[in-house]
Amino acid sequence: MPIEVSDNQLVVRELLSVEDAESLLDWLIQHPRGRLDLTDCTHLHAANLQVLMAARPKIAAWPSRDALADWLRAALIQEDTTHVQDDSGG
Repeated sequence: MPIEVSDNQLVVRELLSVEDAESLLDWLIQHPRGRLDLTDCTHLHAANLQVLMAARPKIAAWPSRDALADWLRAALIQEDTTHVQDDSGG
């Protein structure tokens, strides 16, 4: 499995497949303050993105692949802003 656990940090290696989503979710539920190191992550299935969007974990390190890091940042940051309501009345 491409997941290694050290203390309160989960390190992702290479590909996170759809089969890994449940393990990722279980770990995040058991470690609500856990941190993710995605440095070596090369690809992740959309099911894992859904887990990240739901759990909102602390990302200790983004993927070293710029395209993947940019995609994840955009998805996770956009998720944060979609819940902000505009109370300006306009």
